[in-house]
Amino acid sequence: MTYSIVARDPETGAFGVAVQSHWPFVGFGVPWAEAGVGAVATQATLEVSYGPLALDLLRGGKSPEEALRALSGVDEGAAERQVGIVDADGRAAALTGPRCIREAGHVVGDGFTVHANMMEHDTVWNAMAAAFEASTEVFPLRLIDALDAAEAEGGDIRGRQSAAVLVATGEPTGKRWADTVIDARVDDADDPLPEIRRLVNLQRGYDAMGRAEELGQSGDETGAAAAMEEAMELAPGAPEIRFWLAVGLAQAGRREDARGLMTSLAEERPQWAELLRRLPAAGALPDDPELLRAIDPES
Repeated sequence: MTYSIVARDPETGAFGVAVQSHWPFVGFGVPWAEAGVGAVATQATLEVSYGPLALDLLRGGKSPEEALRALSGVDEGAAERQVGIVDADGRAAALTGPRCIREAGHVVGDGFTVHANMMEHDTVWNAMAAAFEASTEVFPLRLIDALDAAEAEGGDIRGRQSAAVLVATGEPTGKRWADTVIDARVDDADDPLPEIRRLVNLQRGYDAMGRAEELGQSGDETGAAAAMEEAMELAPGAPEIRFWLAVGLAQAGRREDARGLMTSLAEERPQWAELLRRLPAAGALPDDPELLRAIDPES
């Protein structure tokens, strides 16, 4: 009782799944993705095993069509399932069982599949496909654009409740814990799609902050400043990003800008100023009393 999209980003090779449902905790069970292998969405009368088993079959060399045929062929409840699969070559396959509750259907496109069941209107899946293909956003937001298009067509006949976005790298990083780059979930909300978009942008903001730190450590102050500006644009309300931006500005000699940020943070929560004073002992800020006094809002 869900609508979702499974896709491979042709530019980066990344795999992604985005889903929304009038059922809580949709991020558990429906979306699956593995770097270098592919992505799966399993829904309708949910059979979670389609996710990991389909990835196993893709890893073993099966095409999405072959994997779907193998799994549904031994599943007595296949008529009630809805599944989409995309592999590392961008091949895609989908199943909408004849006993899925109407309106139900899917579209298999170039490197993606969209699927929906228990929809108010039978226009949902075509609208999702069109929105995904037309979107010029970055890959995770293209996925969400498809969800927004589904909702604009009426979405789930029961309404809205939860949403999730899962994105994995196209190639394994060598560190399995780093292969998942976005795993955002809204488990129970009146309107989960704006919140899932905010969470995805928040993650992108923190990623940009991480790039800024790496660029700063390598001596690329211009690149670091641009990355921190991007982080602030993506997550303007995140105090953590503002705090570390202030620290970076201080280290770059922009003490007045750093003090302005620290002052606004301390007004919201005085403990930020205390955290600032603890940084030199941890090596996160030069042990320079003059520098600390210059940016400490309580000095």
